[in-house]
Amino acid sequence: MAGIFDQITGQPAGAEPEDADSNTDVDPGETTGASLAEADRTDRALREAAQELLRLGLLEYTHRPNLYRTALVALDQLNAILEPLDLLARVDDIRGLVFLAVRHDTDSPQGAAAEQDDWSHPLVRKQRLNLEQTLLVAILRQHFIAYEQEAGSGATEAIVAVDELVPQLQLYLGDSGSEARERTRMLQLLDQLKGHGLVSAPDSHERVVIRPMIAHLANPENLTALLHALKQQAAEASRNQDDTGGER
Repeated sequence: MAGIFDQITGQPAGAEPEDADSNTDVDPGETTGASLAEADRTDRALREAAQELLRLGLLEYTHRPNLYRTALVALDQLNAILEPLDLLARVDDIRGLVFLAVRHDTDSPQGAAAEQDDWSHPLVRKQRLNLEQTLLVAILRQHFIAYEQEAGSGATEAIVAVDELVPQLQLYLGDSGSEARERTRMLQLLDQLKGHGLVSAPDSHERVVIRPMIAHLANPENLTALLHALKQQAAEASRNQDDTGGER
């Protein structure tokens, strides 16, 4: 598969050089120049790390240890590659993460405005989470933080069962009255968050691993405020329902 750097240079991935005998007009100096150009290329491992970071948005030590180590050791060179794109790589070495972020020029008014929207860059997917997805992120983040407090930062087995998450979501969104429908909704939400690198796919026991990128996805104060507001809203709705039932 052609990588982004091959696409930029117009060189197909794995392309073989033309046979020297096929063109009798080739200047020997051109061969020397081509060799020098190849020698000047970015180290292959670093190119692969940059390509994977642009493709996925993050590198995890547990999933891609070699690329993660390459990015960590050559962070300055990696950010030099990303700089013309107004992107940079940030490191969470405690959790084993290198992730893509938007580079802001805080000295300019445009940069100050961009600080308010971390997903404004055209090369970073501008995907907004809906209310249910954001709510599940907040719940999962609580599980993840509690796990880290018990097991220590950098622990990688923050596991939670689907059956444990369903009633927690119902606490804020209400009960639809169908257990099968609630489980389907939860599995759909988890699958959507999996695409953001926040959870693994459910295992054979219908448990998911909460991945460490969740610690960097959203502002924790905002998530806590969301949970508080939704809990108040659910309590008020329950009281109103009780009052209406009492009047009858």
